[in-house]
Amino acid sequence: MPRLDEFVFAPDQEAECVYLLGLGLPGVPNAKLEEEMSELGELAETAGAEVVGADIQHLDKPNPLTCFGKGKVEELKSLKGDLGFTSVISNEDLAPRQQRNLEDALDMKVLDRSEVILDIFARHARSHEGRLQVESAQLRHLLPRLAGGRNLSRLGGGIGTRGPGEQKLEVDRRRIRNRMTDLGQQIVKLQNSRRLHRNTRRRNQVPVAAVVGYTNAGKSTLLNALTGAGVLEADQVFATLDPTTRAVHLPDGRKILLTDTVGFIQKLPTDLVAAFRGTLEEVTEANILIHVLDATHPAMRAHFDATNEELERLEAINKPMVLALNKVDALDPGTVAMIQRRGTWAPYDEVVPISAKTGEGLPRLLETLARLSEAGLVRLDLMVPYSEAGVEAEVLRRGRVLKRDYLADGMRLVAEVLSSDAGRFEDYVVAEPAEKVTPVVGRRVAGKRVASPRARAG
Repeated sequence: MPRLDEFVFAPDQEAECVYLLGLGLPGVPNAKLEEEMSELGELAETAGAEVVGADIQHLDKPNPLTCFGKGKVEELKSLKGDLGFTSVISNEDLAPRQQRNLEDALDMKVLDRSEVILDIFARHARSHEGRLQVESAQLRHLLPRLAGGRNLSRLGGGIGTRGPGEQKLEVDRRRIRNRMTDLGQQIVKLQNSRRLHRNTRRRNQVPVAAVVGYTNAGKSTLLNALTGAGVLEADQVFATLDPTTRAVHLPDGRKILLTDTVGFIQKLPTDLVAAFRGTLEEVTEANILIHVLDATHPAMRAHFDATNEELERLEAINKPMVLALNKVDALDPGTVAMIQRRGTWAPYDEVVPISAKTGEGLPRLLETLARLSEAGLVRLDLMVPYSEAGVEAEVLRRGRVLKRDYLADGMRLVAEVLSSDAGRFEDYVVAEPAEKVTPVVGRRVAGKRVASPRARAG
């Protein structure tokens, strides 16, 4: 395992040869496992490696020592001479102990899926904040795996097995923790700056739509097609990481901001999600979500589910959402109609077939965004107890306070917020809003348009 001073990224050299190894456990469909292995191959190639072989071992449960069975480890040792691979990549996340035991048994570098994704992020991060976030995730992943010198840093029996090596390891760990603390403070400052920009947009009542979806689904291509942002487009996973926000004019003349976000993937490392949480706030704070889905991909349904799982983890699923079925230019009209008719796209409000490459369906997508964002402001009359003063700060984040009175029972606020945010404050409403407009998303009841339960839930 690497020491801290060895944990550096070497410049691009000749591609290293790698062997992919997956683990099939009871209850995991073979189709899903094969899709994950195919995806792992794409990840390895994006990271600059050449895949020379792949295999899946089926076990009842992972081996606690090496994850894989003893026979498979012996088979890999015999194969490495014939195939010439110098590294093994596991589709399963490995515990530090398992990774160390595999490296000792195979006498070569062993990586897991998370480490490959982290390496790709390190290669593709361009902004200052992106680099800080990737470094934080790398250090978080490295800390439990850090080891010192072969003979000096590990405890053992007998004379001479304790001393400088153990001290060096502890120094390295302390350096990592200190660096992680420093990175966290820098990231918080950048997050606060982004929050100020978001608050300004809210005060100006400019709606924001976040473009989300599986990696390599065409999010950057869509942003470029609608706004001319000039974001990098490439047929590879995680080609772009840093969020880009651009304005686009809707058919009714109003303006909306589109924000491109980092793509999702199956088994997205938790360290990475934690490090990029500040960036992913763009998703949680957006008024509308545009989920871009590659309609030509054989694992389209798995990609749809994986993205929704991440949105649920971010608590961003309860928003007005539109599903953009991308790349329909490569499908015949009958297939597009069949995919669009499927009743399994809940909880999305609209399903729009598009081609970000040719422009097909983009006018309808813009019309859908105009309809979902057509609401202006809702004026609320609120009574906030003094014990819940944080509610006022939330109002200021999502709109503006027009009037403030300090009464015996609490603060009386007259505020304006976007109607999509009004449901967040329904527990404090003491009167009907002084002024109403059409809600962002709603249903017609007895000829009147009322907010939907999801809009009221916020």
